[in-house]
Amino acid sequence: MRAIIKSITALTFGALGTVSTASAADVVVGQQNWPSATATAYIIKAAIEENLGLNVELQNGSNPIIFEAMDKGSMDVMPEVWLPNQQNLYDTYVKNKGTVELNPNGVPAKQGLCVPAYVVDEMGVASVDDLTDPAKAALFDTDGDGKGNMWVGNPGDASGNVEKIKAKSYGYDQTMKTEVYDEVVNFANLGNAVKAHKPWISACYSPHYIFALYDLKWLKEPAYDASKWHVVQPTDDPDWLSKSSAPVAWPAASVHVAYRKALDTDKPQVATFLRNIKLTDEEVSAMTKALVIDKIEPETFAKKWIRDHQSEIAGWFAGK
Repeated sequence: MRAIIKSITALTFGALGTVSTASAADVVVGQQNWPSATATAYIIKAAIEENLGLNVELQNGSNPIIFEAMDKGSMDVMPEVWLPNQQNLYDTYVKNKGTVELNPNGVPAKQGLCVPAYVVDEMGVASVDDLTDPAKAALFDTDGDGKGNMWVGNPGDASGNVEKIKAKSYGYDQTMKTEVYDEVVNFANLGNAVKAHKPWISACYSPHYIFALYDLKWLKEPAYDASKWHVVQPTDDPDWLSKSSAPVAWPAASVHVAYRKALDTDKPQVATFLRNIKLTDEEVSAMTKALVIDKIEPETFAKKWIRDHQSEIAGWFAGK
């Protein structure tokens, strides 16, 4: 799941409450730049402060930066780890170094390319193979150069790199341009396209509010095959794109809270809470809608969410 931090602040999230240093806080939560992660971060912050009386602060960071900060001890929590998107980071810090722990209660997720239903039914774009047709790809041309334009992720999203690999593997990198910028802009473009009944295509992930607002369809592609999924990330090899291949659909995904393993001894009550958080895909979709569509400030949303889910939160702190 997951360009311009200022636009996120202005258009969607309001003041993020970030900090310049971690030393003033009892707990530091990494702040990722997409709505569901923002909502989860604020829920974690408010729950710990209200139940344990600790000072919790948020600090912006990309996925690699937050993982490294948890490893070094300067951050404590990562609201959303998407697997397999961040498999390389998981392998480094969870499996090999053992400095980061993953909450086992992952939220089931789906990833792929999606379009409004009328693009499939009326314009004949139903599968990834259709994107290799220059005429069909040109339907999505937004800058007049004859190639289609397609958002694939926020800056720093591992999923965006995978979508570039998939574009190369399927061959539509020759007819489509894969673009990285803030998803707030991308999904605003979706709303405008639907109103005008115009073509639109994008990398999509669920749970997300767009599937409640619009009639969208996933583009067809070959089923996931582990033997054909060879993904290298830029953090592992500068020649990642040429060494990667993924001509199949994404594997089933899940989204997890992660935390600094040393919290088990440093702040065991915090660790117990983080280890037992359990959210549903419906709840995560509702979070994104509240922040983006309803424009509720994340701190306000989190405090109300906690009031409405007191029994569940009490269970998480109790280890249930």
